[in-house]
Amino acid sequence: MAGDCTWRKSSYSGGSEGTACVEVAFAQVVRVRDSKNAVGPELKFSVEAWQGFIEAR
Repeated sequence: MAGDCTWRKSSYSGGSEGTACVEVAFAQVVRVRDSKNAVGPELKFSVEAWQGFIEAR
């Protein structure tokens, strides 16, 4: 499933050592993963839930 979308690193990722990085992919659902573990688990959100998250920040 990882090959069916384009992952983008969050502009808020980083920190002094670059250890807190997340990536987001927009497909039929919004997928979020740890950029240091591309084959690890993902969080998946509906587009509506993601939009609510973005608007709430």
